[in-house]
Amino acid sequence: MASNSDSIYHVLTYMKQHPDVINQQPLEYTNVIRLNISDKIKVADADIYFPDQKLMVNRFTPDFVAKNGDLLDYFYEMTNQEIPNFHDVWVTTSHILDKSTYLLELSFE
Repeated sequence: MASNSDSIYHVLTYMKQHPDVINQQPLEYTNVIRLNISDKIKVADADIYFPDQKLMVNRFTPDFVAKNGDLLDYFYEMTNQEIPNFHDVWVTTSHILDKSTYLLELSFE
């Protein structure tokens, strides 16, 4: 599954370490965050994990969620959820050409 790639993990880690590169979109749902970063940032296999003008949607495996709980908790805190609990995480990615950005949306279920 594409969402469990090292590329997505490294993008999330980079965003956590460099929050100034994140452009967070307004929250539309209490359990979803939508983030954009410049497409100038190097991303391994960007053509696979951030397809041009298309959405790629995947669910992180339970192992990925368990192994990377601290990283995912960081992003979960950006939601409007009141209960600190999630079991599934869906990731949607895309390359938005006219805005020169990579979209990364996380949905916590």
